[in-house]
Amino acid sequence: MQNRIQTGLDNFLAAPPPAVRSARLGLLMNQASVNHEFRYACDLLAETLPGQLRVLFSPQHGFRGEQQANMIESPHARYGPLDLPVYSLYAETRRPTDSMLADIDCLLIDLQDVGTRVYTFVWTMLECLHACAQNNVRVIVLDRPNPLGGTVVEGPTLENGFRSFVGGSEIPLRHGLTIGELAQLLNAEEHLDVELTVVPMSSWHRSMLFPNTGLTWVPPSPNMPRWQSAILYPGQVLLEGTSLSEGRGTTMPFEVTGAPALNADRFLAAVRQHEHPGVGLQAIRFQPTFDKWKHVTCGGLAIHILDAAAIRSVQLTISMIEAARQLAPQELSWLPPPYEYETVKPPIDILFGSNRLRNRLNAGTPLGPDELNDLISYDEEDWRDRISQHLIYEDRDLR
Repeated sequence: MQNRIQTGLDNFLAAPPPAVRSARLGLLMNQASVNHEFRYACDLLAETLPGQLRVLFSPQHGFRGEQQANMIESPHARYGPLDLPVYSLYAETRRPTDSMLADIDCLLIDLQDVGTRVYTFVWTMLECLHACAQNNVRVIVLDRPNPLGGTVVEGPTLENGFRSFVGGSEIPLRHGLTIGELAQLLNAEEHLDVELTVVPMSSWHRSMLFPNTGLTWVPPSPNMPRWQSAILYPGQVLLEGTSLSEGRGTTMPFEVTGAPALNADRFLAAVRQHEHPGVGLQAIRFQPTFDKWKHVTCGGLAIHILDAAAIRSVQLTISMIEAARQLAPQELSWLPPPYEYETVKPPIDILFGSNRLRNRLNAGTPLGPDELNDLISYDEEDWRDRISQHLIYEDRDLR
């Protein structure tokens, strides 16, 4: 059997820091916040530190991960087994209020991120860091693996003026950091001055994709059913800003793409004009059961993962969007706001991190390889300098 890494939760439970042994605790978590026996973090903490856990918080999709995306809010609730309140941080507020934090001294955060700027969990964490700094509440992040590993970064970097709840800092689209490393970076760069501790994992290395961790994938959100979904997500999430289906409403979200106006075979031929390492592409037809094109047959592509380490999904998805707009320019469109609480900027702009992609593809002329590379480039030296003092794990393979 493959050796299993120890998560931050595992290490915290094995040796709780002395500073928390008498503290009143809160916990931000969801259904993926489990140990290797699939026991919830809140139940384990209540056993290890009896009587100290006072309140629970949940991110987007809810405590049990049952809600769909894009402003489908979760109500506040109660966790019956421990008789604790569960405050939703994807409801009327995305930042804990003073009253929500009034009964705790320390907030623990145990969330499975997916390694992409657009995923909202890290921005919920940032909102918690802001609130805890204002309320003198200590924060402890229980680190978990980046399922994409920590050696590959994909741009673009979010540009100034395009911050939103799917991008609260100027970081690359695929950032290559764990949630604990991101917490340290954000705490420093946002000048929050919160008392922050990260409980690291044991035996995790940057070169590890999720299967190498020995852990079992527990979906952190409804449309992230497999870790393979996460590999394609950095690019495929851009489709949420377009009329192309990203596969929501199918059994393969983020692994199929299409629209009714597309001829699957012509779409495949157009996308193959660029090289896309690590994937096999198949012309298909599919019919979503909800979300975009509900009950309408779409022509499109299935993305098969051949070599996960080689995949560069941002490049792949931009090629798909360009091909779709070339083949059906009157029917393939940019979706209007609102999107994730942004009511002015087009969703594609806050997803991509600037208006550069939309403006370039609106020009209508074919996108050459050099232009594609320019669109998704990022300043590697600057990013390395920014993150160097916040890396927790060996970085000799970071690129």
